[in-house]
Amino acid sequence: MLHNALAFAVYDRAPVNPGHLLLIPYRHVADWFDCTAQEQQALLELAAEGRDLLLRERKPDGFNLGVNCGRAAGQSIFHVHLHLIPRYTGDMVEPLGGVRGVIPARQKY
Repeated sequence: MLHNALAFAVYDRAPVNPGHLLLIPYRHVADWFDCTAQEQQALLELAAEGRDLLLRERKPDGFNLGVNCGRAAGQSIFHVHLHLIPRYTGDMVEPLGGVRGVIPARQKY
């Protein structure tokens, strides 16, 4: 699987879609804002590598990137992880609004 000096990638055990990756720093930190700039960069580099991997292996039509920071934002595991979620045409009826769907009433604009 993908990795670099500061972070690694694994497939999510409860994927939103096939190929859903979690990008995780080796150092234990609670959320994105506790990461160093170097850790954030390492995670973003893995996101680009993960995208390339998924394009080759799964051929998705798009992607969502997401990080939950804090219980109010839906964080349930307090070790930061960046979600790289491949999206496929037809995986939901109306994807307009993308990540705004974390609050369903605000997804459509």
